[in-house]
Amino acid sequence: MSRTSTSERDVRNPIAPGSQAEQVGRLMLAGALVLFLPLLPFGTFLLYPFVILTTWFHEMAHGLAALLVGWDFQRLVIFPDGSGFAESLSPIDASPFKRAFVAAAGPLGPTLVGSLLILASGRRRSWRPALYALAVALILSTLIWVRSPVGVVVLPLVALILIAIARSNRPDLERFALQFLGILAALSMLRDWNYLFTESAVIGGQRVLSDTGAIEAALILPHWIWAGLITALSAIAIGASLKRALNRDGRTRR
Repeated sequence: MSRTSTSERDVRNPIAPGSQAEQVGRLMLAGALVLFLPLLPFGTFLLYPFVILTTWFHEMAHGLAALLVGWDFQRLVIFPDGSGFAESLSPIDASPFKRAFVAAAGPLGPTLVGSLLILASGRRRSWRPALYALAVALILSTLIWVRSPVGVVVLPLVALILIAIARSNRPDLERFALQFLGILAALSMLRDWNYLFTESAVIGGQRVLSDTGAIEAALILPHWIWAGLITALSAIAIGASLKRALNRDGRTRR
């Protein structure tokens, strides 16, 4: 009786479970859901909690960056339309580099989180811990910093969904959840594209400097240069995470 090698089986069945083709297909499906679900009936409603989640990624990045430079992160507010702000107290004579760092952390935050989630999706033993870690972060941040009805309701709900997925004993669902959330965070920049490339925006009924506008105010160069640089860094980070998550032989790392 002849034996069929693993490589021969992969050639005959390129979409075999665990193959690179399967992983690419799942990532493409996650991307399609993020991009096209809002176009379907009730799609916007279904995606809404995760839109709020991407705002949380953005604003928490501002807040944590403020803590890193020694400022006082006071509260995080998310509005029903998905916009929001992170309020922190800074010294009057704060360094312009610190101000630029805190401003840049917002648009780069979702990219960083998305990259980490995509990387976690490529290592099986990371699937459940990553889901639990994100759920705990959501709950703790809600208790400590979130001060808006939308955030207080939606963020714990998302945390409960993540916990339910982690406890479902369905590895494929755990992996797809990480891939979906990673792609969602990475593509959230498209939703914020106009904001990224504008100098100011209306948030909560008030006109304020955009993140890139704040960087311009701190470091002189035009806001669109900083927007282009942030976009390039985000593309590099997401591309690198995708490349690493999809290992050479197509099998999920343990």
